[in-house]
Amino acid sequence: MKKVIILILIIAAGIGGYIFGKPYYDLHFSTIQLEESEKLVFIPTGSSLEDISLLLDKEEIMDGDDFIFFAAKLDFTEDKVEPGKYLMTKGMKNKNLIYALKNGNQELKDVRITFNNCADIEDMAGKVAPYIEADSTQIVSYIMDPNTIEKYGFRTETISALFLQDTYEVGEWDMSAEEFVQRMADEYKKFWTAERKEKAANYNLKQSDVATLASIVEAEQSAHSEEWTTIAGLYLNRLRTGTPLQSDPTAKFCWGDELEGVNRLLKIHMQRDCPYNTYLYKGLPPGPIRMASKKAMDAVLNAEKHNYIFMCAAPPEDGKYGLHNFAVTNAQHEANAAKWYRYMNSLDR
Repeated sequence: MKKVIILILIIAAGIGGYIFGKPYYDLHFSTIQLEESEKLVFIPTGSSLEDISLLLDKEEIMDGDDFIFFAAKLDFTEDKVEPGKYLMTKGMKNKNLIYALKNGNQELKDVRITFNNCADIEDMAGKVAPYIEADSTQIVSYIMDPNTIEKYGFRTETISALFLQDTYEVGEWDMSAEEFVQRMADEYKKFWTAERKEKAANYNLKQSDVATLASIVEAEQSAHSEEWTTIAGLYLNRLRTGTPLQSDPTAKFCWGDELEGVNRLLKIHMQRDCPYNTYLYKGLPPGPIRMASKKAMDAVLNAEKHNYIFMCAAPPEDGKYGLHNFAVTNAQHEANAAKWYRYMNSLDR
């Protein structure tokens, strides 16, 4: 009988040890269920422990019920949930995952975003979204909301001027669309120093006008930025004298995707009635035709002072393509144009 009792006690102790010891072992020694070497997990703002458990279950990283149990054991409560991007690695212990989430040990704490060569707000939002919590749809919707546009003193046509293309350190990943726009507004204020404002005023240009003209300059000459100050000076001469800008990129802008890939515009392309078409309407168009760079805006503000009114594509010299010939008089311009047409005709032979 004593042997039987001892055996029962041993079995009970074993069962008890398994029941109470397995959870401890699973928490402190077992690893997460990850087949690949690593995976980024996004914890959105406002997530609850239940939300995280469902996410980990869905991503096949940890059983949801196990997560809730382990969280309770390690005092990971709702008020300690930190949104962000967390890196999960193969072989990571369950407890380390809980501690990472509990302590906010994000993979991306010092987020850097870069957006350059953007055509418009949608293009910019697509480049920014991978680096912050707000997705591209949320970014575009917030920016184009009339209340946002009014808040920052722009119009629908000019709101893109608020976003100066560059690389920015934005802190942690959990940045909303509203926070992103406010950060860009702060950068905008830093860029527009008293000196830059004075230069714009000297040309009778508003800040958004500078962005508009810069966008045309940049679109007109995308290969050789050394020409930007000359082109800017030419357009400023035309604005001052009331001469239409007659910029091909503005006419092309009016056609949208219809002229995608077309480099040589015809007379018919200059005739579409559109407020951005500077062949039909004097002065600047309603807003930028693309997102202007800081460098192009500074080219406008530091435009070359000359008497040029005309420019024409120049035949390549010394293997350098994409430059322009500039002229003061129409006769000079016609001579430059004849050179260009002779070159183009030679290519067709």
